[in-house]
Amino acid sequence: MDELTGTPPLSPSDARPRNTATATISWLRDLFVSVLIAVVVILFLYQPVKVEGTSMMPSLVDQERIFINKFVYRFGISEIGRGDMVVFLFPGDPTKSYIKRVIGVPGDTIEVRDGTVFVNTEPLAESYVPQEYRDHISMPRRVVPTDQYFVLGDHRSSSNDSRAWGFVDRRYIYGKAVFVYWPLGKMGRVH
Repeated sequence: MDELTGTPPLSPSDARPRNTATATISWLRDLFVSVLIAVVVILFLYQPVKVEGTSMMPSLVDQERIFINKFVYRFGISEIGRGDMVVFLFPGDPTKSYIKRVIGVPGDTIEVRDGTVFVNTEPLAESYVPQEYRDHISMPRRVVPTDQYFVLGDHRSSSNDSRAWGFVDRRYIYGKAVFVYWPLGKMGRVH
């Protein structure tokens, strides 16, 4: 008798081997729950994507892997803001996704003079666009309509963006770039 509990100790012959069927069912249940959680996260919260192209250099480079937050804009937790890097369906071909930086939000007046972007008649400070990535293109003044956004790539001389094809409708924007996970040397928040 065990003096602390008053119950006899178990002998090795008393321990039953775990039933294989019970262990398999338990393992399958855990696998199902894990897959279900992964599907919910990928469909509604975060999605891994690969950057293809050079239009967002130096912030993002070709073949980098990033996570986008699909939840933040979908349920009104956050508004799309100037400076956000957004992922959207390309208005000219909604089977393709693009990533660009939001420069103008609804109601803003946008103009580009010799490569300098003006928002509401003020030059936009763009520390994320190094001199060697700037161009000298001009664009006449435009007002961003309701539920539309003006987007540009950070590598202005190689970007296909709102200067060429116009505004992005809010319904096409489905995520915000938040985190670089590959290559490991660049792992961290997207700026």
